Amino acid sequence: MTIRAARESDLQAVVDMLADDPLGATRESPTELDRYLPAFRAIEADPHQHLAVVEIDGRVAGCLQLTVIPGLSRTGMTRGLIEAVRVHRDHRGSGVGSRLVEWALDRARREGCGIVQLTTDLTRHDAHRFYERLGFVRSHYGMKHPL
Repeated sequence: MTIRAARESDLQAVVDMLADDPLGATRESPTELDRYLPAFRAIEADPHQHLAVVEIDGRVAGCLQLTVIPGLSRTGMTRGLIEAVRVHRDHRGSGVGSRLVEWALDRARREGCGIVQLTTDLTRHDAHRFYERLGFVRSHYGMKHPL
């Protein structure tokens, strides 16, 4: 198992994983990869963005995005934001997700983050238990405003 920066050639596998669940199936378009390219290239060019993949036997088996956010609150604390954690269906329950999130926590520490946060959909009960096992605490009420 290798965790590395995502490459453009990984994009189809990443988008396929984003679409491979009931929520993602309604909001992702894996057959329209060109719609994802500008975002991928912006992430790749930004030193505060880390799109990582897990590779097993030459195939992408998981992914996540870590964003490093400088901030003024908490006496100028830098924080990490984890998004888009996915594990390929063939590798779910095998520890791939845990290793990937642990990688993100280690990377956030190296980047000077004092805290890492994430949101997870209210309907993803298995994900809630997964993150709690990794030490995440339900400490805030998350909100979003679609634009």
